[in-house]
Amino acid sequence: MPNPKRRHSKSRRNKRRAHDALRAPSLSLCPNCQEPRLPHRVCLKCGYYKGRVVLRVEQEL
Repeated sequence: MPNPKRRHSKSRRNKRRAHDALRAPSLSLCPNCQEPRLPHRVCLKCGYYKGRVVLRVEQEL
């Protein structure tokens, strides 16, 4: 099995890892209740998606 002849530099290693950072999820506001939610997902606070009720949510006291 071939082995590397020379050691890779730190800058070469770090260039390869430049795209490995985690990104914060993008949030959009629910048009019904104005709560932040993930795009293309049902709102967990009110149960609406695309202007209609998709999920029944129990009301908190």
